[in-house]
Amino acid sequence: MEQKHSGRGIASFITSVVSGLMLLVVFAATRGGVVGGSEEAIMVVSALLALLITSLIALGLGIAGLFQIKRKKVFAILGTVISIAVIVGTTSVIMWGFSME
Repeated sequence: MEQKHSGRGIASFITSVVSGLMLLVVFAATRGGVVGGSEEAIMVVSALLALLITSLIALGLGIAGLFQIKRKKVFAILGTVISIAVIVGTTSVIMWGFSME
């Protein structure tokens, strides 16, 4: 009997890829920088925090997918790795932004 892919792993992969792409959209939208305390800065920080939370959810789904019995782990591994990269990237951008002020 062929094993099926983990549903949680697929959800983790899709969620982490979407949040990573959205992080790139936020970067592209703020190429020229933002003025601290402006409405645009508040929107950027809100988007980054939302992406961080989304990536944490994707990480949780990926880890849960890794522990599913008799399921393929490919998407769970990919989702976990990508979500960790997005979490590190988002956290780095937030810390970099705070250090610029």
